[in-house]
Amino acid sequence: MTVEIHPTAIVSPGAELADSVKIGPYSIIGEHVKIGPRTELLSHVVVEGHTTIGADCSVRNFANLGGPPHHTGYKGEPTELIIGDRNRLWEHVTMHIGTPEGGGVTRVGDDGMYMATSHVGHDCVVGDNVVLAHSATLGGHVDVGDFVMVSGLAAVHQHCRVGRYSFIGGLAAVTKDVIPYGLVWGNHAHLEGLNLVGLKRRNFSREMIAELRSAYRLLFAEEGTFQERIDDAMATFGHSAPVMEIIDFIRAEANRPLCLPEREV
Repeated sequence: MTVEIHPTAIVSPGAELADSVKIGPYSIIGEHVKIGPRTELLSHVVVEGHTTIGADCSVRNFANLGGPPHHTGYKGEPTELIIGDRNRLWEHVTMHIGTPEGGGVTRVGDDGMYMATSHVGHDCVVGDNVVLAHSATLGGHVDVGDFVMVSGLAAVHQHCRVGRYSFIGGLAAVTKDVIPYGLVWGNHAHLEGLNLVGLKRRNFSREMIAELRSAYRLLFAEEGTFQERIDDAMATFGHSAPVMEIIDFIRAEANRPLCLPEREV
């Protein structure tokens, strides 16, 4: 299969385009860009820097991928943006390359949906099956797990971690880490409970959801210290992989602030 390039598009000679790639009108593809098979760029898409886009992706009008990071220390180093397979990027999406200080790579997984004007900042690591709704924003160095939903106009502060299967409500300002399976809301965001709708949609069993709810109540109760509650949850639910994922998430970065409930759970 041949590559289709619209006559008005500008594609640098060094760009690597796989079979069946389609480059639409007025798009600009830079010298160090690699695009996987069957990926389609509609009109006015700019892909620059050392950017790799996987197979079967769709990138809509006026997206800009691989631009320089919004970081005062960046001096033009050849850092990267790597985007996985089967992603859908809508109008005006922006994703930046990394910085040397942050490891040099911004990495986006597979099967994601990035709605209009959403943004992935430098040095982010974004998992698979992630949804960023309209104007959702990830600051630099954000780590987002698989199956996360970030609602419209929400923003995640730099260096925050967002655990797998969690849900960030619309307009939320997330300045602290979000536990796996959690649901956060507000400005600044606080823990509102578990992402029960998302867990049901992902076919988590009733028994597993019940265990998560019981562990959540134990972890975020008012009695005892947080460490005591973690120890109690480990003793009670050590057999449960999802519960242990939450506990391991909390313990992995013990010095990081954590989104907590505003009221008694």
